[in-house]
Amino acid sequence: MDIFKLIYQHDIRLDQLKGRHSDRSAPETSMSIEDFMKPDPTYTKFYFTGTRPGEEKFGLNTLKNFDSIVDALSESLKSYSIYSGNEKLSLARALDSVKPGKAMILTTHGENQWNTEELTVDSDSNVGHKKDAIAKLLRTDDLLLYKEQAHNGYDLHLFSQNNIYRQFFYPLQKLVSDQFRFFSMNGKRITSERKFYFETWSLDRPPHGIEEVFEETVL
Repeated sequence: MDIFKLIYQHDIRLDQLKGRHSDRSAPETSMSIEDFMKPDPTYTKFYFTGTRPGEEKFGLNTLKNFDSIVDALSESLKSYSIYSGNEKLSLARALDSVKPGKAMILTTHGENQWNTEELTVDSDSNVGHKKDAIAKLLRTDDLLLYKEQAHNGYDLHLFSQNNIYRQFFYPLQKLVSDQFRFFSMNGKRITSERKFYFETWSLDRPPHGIEEVFEETVL
């Protein structure tokens, strides 16, 4: 059986992603009336992961339904073109060929306008070190996707300025069966590894903030 988990976190202030001024001795720029009246920009992040209980395998691509998950995600993201550098790829091809930590750009602008290498993370860095570049990308409504190393494979981490949860929900819901259980998880409630891996100790009584999605579930 597959346990599929979609972890979402909405309405994160973009200013929290962007690095703050580190030189406190320098004078701060006063906020103008125009700045004050602008809505505070926010972003959303999604984390796609999964487990095969009883086999102790952790990682989205270890799931037996992985190909169907990729098809569902491709359907969700069909309005975007996916780039690794200047190469345009299908989602399946990108996941097969792009290494964990290397940025994948999803855009509706016809071509990749970003330097993929500036957005790539490795063993010496993480997305927190790329705050300025990520904030700039998200403001254009492009999406940023990474493969994240998991215990037995990899997971997926997606950044978006907009809340596109609904785009993912319905294509993935179609996969629900006795052999594919889908859990929607509020990332603001996932505050420990115990909650992240809830399926290893409390599968049938998930902690607060984790909801199982059924065939009849509606948003």
